[in-house]
Amino acid sequence: MPQIREVMTKNPRTVKPDASAAEAAKLMRDEDAGVVPITEGDGRLAGLVTDRDIALRVVAEGKDPGSTKVKEIASQNLVTVDPQQDLDEVLRLMAKHQVRRLPVVEEDGKLVGIVAQADVARHTDAASTGQVVEQISE
Repeated sequence: MPQIREVMTKNPRTVKPDASAAEAAKLMRDEDAGVVPITEGDGRLAGLVTDRDIALRVVAEGKDPGSTKVKEIASQNLVTVDPQQDLDEVLRLMAKHQVRRLPVVEEDGKLVGIVAQADVARHTDAASTGQVVEQISE
């Protein structure tokens, strides 16, 4: 089975904590992604902002997307994976935490990629992928 490094999206585009929700949404549009990692100046992962975060914590609350900072709406309790972990462990973590994407970080906290459910699906058997999709969707 391939390692995470072989299947993840490498060096994803990121935003800084003070970026606006509107900036993050435009980046999601441009990158055709549902998540944008938030990184500090040194590349360390500080959070993730999802299209759902923007919809629920900005739009539904009537906040201004241009002035709401991503650090105010981002998911903070992150589940991450190490680039050395195997895909079985990634699938287990996705199912356990009911998430479709996991940031890949080095020991020093630097973001090196994102592994998504779709990435894993392309590199594992259909039974494993189906099981995880079912568990995530519970």
